Amino acid sequence: MTIHVPLDHPADFENFRSAARKLVGHNIDPAEVTWGGAPGGSLFGDDRPIATLPDPIEPPRASKAFVTLAQTVVCHKDASRFALLHRLLQRLQADRALLKIASDPDVARAHTLEKNVRRCAHKMKAFVRFRLATDPDGGERYVAWFEPEHHTLDRTAGFFVRRFPEMRWSILTPTRSAHWDLETLTMGDGADKSIAPDGDVNEDLWRTYFGAIFNPARLKVQMMQSEMPKRYWKNMPEGEMIAPLIRGSAARTSGMIGAEARTPARSTRIAREKAAETAALPTTIDSLAALRAAANHCTRCPLHGPATQVVVGRGPPNARLMFVGEQPGDQEDLAGAPFVGPAGQLFDRALIDAGINRDDTFVTNAVKHFKFEPRGKRRIHKSPNVSEIEHCRFWLDHERALVRPKLTVALGASAVRALSGKSQAVSKLRGAPLTWPDGSPGFVTVHPSYLLRVEDAARPREYERFVHDLVRLSALLEPVASAH
Repeated sequence: MTIHVPLDHPADFENFRSAARKLVGHNIDPAEVTWGGAPGGSLFGDDRPIATLPDPIEPPRASKAFVTLAQTVVCHKDASRFALLHRLLQRLQADRALLKIASDPDVARAHTLEKNVRRCAHKMKAFVRFRLATDPDGGERYVAWFEPEHHTLDRTAGFFVRRFPEMRWSILTPTRSAHWDLETLTMGDGADKSIAPDGDVNEDLWRTYFGAIFNPARLKVQMMQSEMPKRYWKNMPEGEMIAPLIRGSAARTSGMIGAEARTPARSTRIAREKAAETAALPTTIDSLAALRAAANHCTRCPLHGPATQVVVGRGPPNARLMFVGEQPGDQEDLAGAPFVGPAGQLFDRALIDAGINRDDTFVTNAVKHFKFEPRGKRRIHKSPNVSEIEHCRFWLDHERALVRPKLTVALGASAVRALSGKSQAVSKLRGAPLTWPDGSPGFVTVHPSYLLRVEDAARPREYERFVHDLVRLSALLEPVASAH
């Protein structure tokens, strides 16, 4: 008698977990279990459905490490994957440290399958190509046909939701399908390649682009084929170009070496002219207006390129209180003013609740250009790195020298880095008076955007804590003012 476990799809972790609890709880040997397919798969056709097995009195225990491992391994195409995980879970009941024994055959095999699945998931994210199609209602839908080496669609579908949230799309594979309708992700059965569109008007443009960026002088064929295995070429519009480009790479490289130097492209000349214009700016910045005019030509780091405009600080030139945030957001980049987006509106409300008039404060950012990642029609905020913060400290130092605030408040980690010159945890500095390296009084609290990211249940408590931090500033300003 064998036990049959039905599976809804090849990477069905939920049914595996439910069945494994029963199987291990009743000490059933992995050899006595069949996974997936129709009942009757045993040699004598005497399968017993798992549903007839009662829940165990003492269910097995599984560590978080095993659950994470199993969620990945079930996506492998190896037919023995469920039996392997069943056996590991059974052995873990007697040896809780089993997964740490890298030389154990079962553990080593599971980690090999896990690595294969992770690699396959990475390839799927890189090589899925959508083609434009039309839904029955006449709306646009982007459809991709992909043949993954393993059952990784359930694992990667969430990535495509985050990457393409504003377009309807479907990903079809031989064993599974995923469909996004702008609100809900639906998983379904596999499909046949014949129902996927053959191509669309964008593919000629994509092939032209791929051919233009292909650099024969930097080609390493073995490395390229390792990162882009041949099995994926047939479903990629640029796939048909790869072999000819490889064959012609030697001749193209020789031609590039022998070619005469060309006149710089117009964009290069513009960049040089802009750099020359910046270099010619006066070295003395003696007012906020002069600072704003000079910052408009800033090219100190690459962020000036994609940003709409520079966003310097706003407030009275004699403000006693200066707030330093991270960088402009999408709305600040368009408006040319700091703290006007959702985080800025929350900041304004907190200032009012704390009894602080924003018009009496100077508000600025550690970085003056918006750093973002395009995603569909949206621009998604990306945190500035240390180099960008350091390059932009030139402008922040000038703002502080011109305004000479009695107290400078860092809102978040980027501001702490800009003001202190080193990375420090906001949680360790928050709420206590401190002195910045230049000798001026300081204070640290969270950035208002943090309050927009916390869970709904925790938001009122965190908002009150933020307001409490702001209330402390008024008390700190009095002794600071009298000392100066």
